[in-house]
Amino acid sequence: MNSGDEGAGRRVRVVLSEVTRRPPRDPARADLAEQTPVGEALVKGLVRAQLALALRLSLVVLTGLGALPLLFAVAPEVGGAKLLGVNLPWMLLGVLSFPFLFGVGWAYVRWAERNEQDFTAVIRRRE
Repeated sequence: MNSGDEGAGRRVRVVLSEVTRRPPRDPARADLAEQTPVGEALVKGLVRAQLALALRLSLVVLTGLGALPLLFAVAPEVGGAKLLGVNLPWMLLGVLSFPFLFGVGWAYVRWAERNEQDFTAVIRRRE
């Protein structure tokens, strides 16, 4: 036998040692992991809060951008106005709408993260 094969032929018996006592389980996380009715209610609350936020901000975008064509149809002189040599409708819809949408997106991310922080605070409070 080579010196590298000395332990290759020996059998080693591995025995599971005495099972150590597990630390007490976190009931709130267990409710979430095991999908108990309590955990399901907690997750549904988070999903409902996120959906409500998305719908509210969608309404803001629809109102903000959807009202512009209506404004131009009702007041044609506003639609014909020029700002820095560019027609006002082009300026509002083609240029200024992007910062508006960026701001709404930024607000959504911030408020969605706040919803998630509130959710984790509820989970930790139940401990």
